[in-house]
Amino acid sequence: MTQNYPDATSIAASVRGREVAAKAVVAAALARIADQNETLNCFTTVTAEKALEDAEAIDGAIARGKDPGPLAGVPFGVKDLFDIAGITTLAGSKINAGNPPATRDATLITRLKQAGAVLVGAQNMDEYAYGFVTENSHYGPSRNPHDPNRMTGGSSGGSTAAVASGMVPFSLGSDTNGSIRVPSALCGIFGLKPTYGRLSRARTYPFVHSLDHLGPFARSVRDIALVFDILQGPDPEDPACTRRPPEPCLPELSKGVKDLRIAVADDYFIKGAESSVLEGLETIAAALGATQRVGIPEAHRARSAAFIITASEGSNLHLENLRKRPQDFDPATRDRFLAGALIPATWYIQAQRFRRWYRDRVRELFQQVDIILVPTTPCPAPLIGQKTMQLGDEEVLLRPNIGLYTQPLSFIGLPVISVPVQQAGQLPVGVQIIAAPYQEAQVLRVAAYLEAKGIVSAPVPQ
Repeated sequence: MTQNYPDATSIAASVRGREVAAKAVVAAALARIADQNETLNCFTTVTAEKALEDAEAIDGAIARGKDPGPLAGVPFGVKDLFDIAGITTLAGSKINAGNPPATRDATLITRLKQAGAVLVGAQNMDEYAYGFVTENSHYGPSRNPHDPNRMTGGSSGGSTAAVASGMVPFSLGSDTNGSIRVPSALCGIFGLKPTYGRLSRARTYPFVHSLDHLGPFARSVRDIALVFDILQGPDPEDPACTRRPPEPCLPELSKGVKDLRIAVADDYFIKGAESSVLEGLETIAAALGATQRVGIPEAHRARSAAFIITASEGSNLHLENLRKRPQDFDPATRDRFLAGALIPATWYIQAQRFRRWYRDRVRELFQQVDIILVPTTPCPAPLIGQKTMQLGDEEVLLRPNIGLYTQPLSFIGLPVISVPVQQAGQLPVGVQIIAAPYQEAQVLRVAAYLEAKGIVSAPVPQ
């Protein structure tokens, strides 16, 4: 088992068919974590004892003739901002370490467990999800399985690296400005940021209430769709969660792309990108026959407005600790929060006004096209500790600019999947597949088509 990396779909089928015991599957995942985590630093907490107990209960249910669910025996991890019963929710911080353990699991964890999945632990992240690098000053950096000298991206870096390395077949993360898509691209896996409000955020540690999304990572599109379908559904404990009934995506994957109008965004979304990133984008566009180019209006202002909203709302949550315990923050996080606390209210209000205007302009584009393609990041994975990056002819700070192409999309809550393009002899790059609100099935259809054609894939690095 330790040399194989089956996906969630295959594991569940084998467990339900009694070809393998859930406890053996989970034990193998725990062995992989023990073997690799010291190097890659993906998990901050491993819940081994509870995981083995849960797996044994699944085996017992099967022995009694009961169906444990579509994810029977599948191990998974979650970003360390999801509440796990009996575990303190760190959210990547030192300050939270003094909090009492959570009394209940987050809603999305509960739904996965009800479907038979087995939680094996909490995963490393940027402090309070404020970053794109997962170079945590308290718990150390997560490392990229393709090259441990390189960063995973963030803020969900531990979650993506755990999937990319084969420790677990899927994980859950969060995305405020790109924290699902950026590390998915840098680590070479699939990452879905659903429509804002599509999945419940109940009992997760917030970053920016008006921008936060939750979503899954996996090494196959089918696994992403399977997990997403299980996670869907209204939740009265999250006021932002949609009341729309679940809309299953798994049955849609085989429909192909012939009826979809697909375009490539130009201008802002390609300026400064490295050649390997543009090559990846063009490879996907050619495979889909996407020759139309579209411009997304005022994307640069959308990014500026996203910065203002992020800094203002994010800092407000931490004002008391910024006053009383400034020394206990990661210095980079603290400085951004302090700057955010000084933003005038008029700027925040204007940013929200612009957001509504921008949302309406982008939605008008989806009257002309169904899918828009853009790069996920301007470059492949940078080195750990790298401070600057080349953006065209300009050298810029890396941390705020690695999310250059993701922020204008999460700003208005669009559904996006980042798909991995593997290029011989190079680090993986990502391409975002974007659709109108609540059209997750469309982005997953396109991703599944590309995967079936061999254009995108997420093999475990050897």
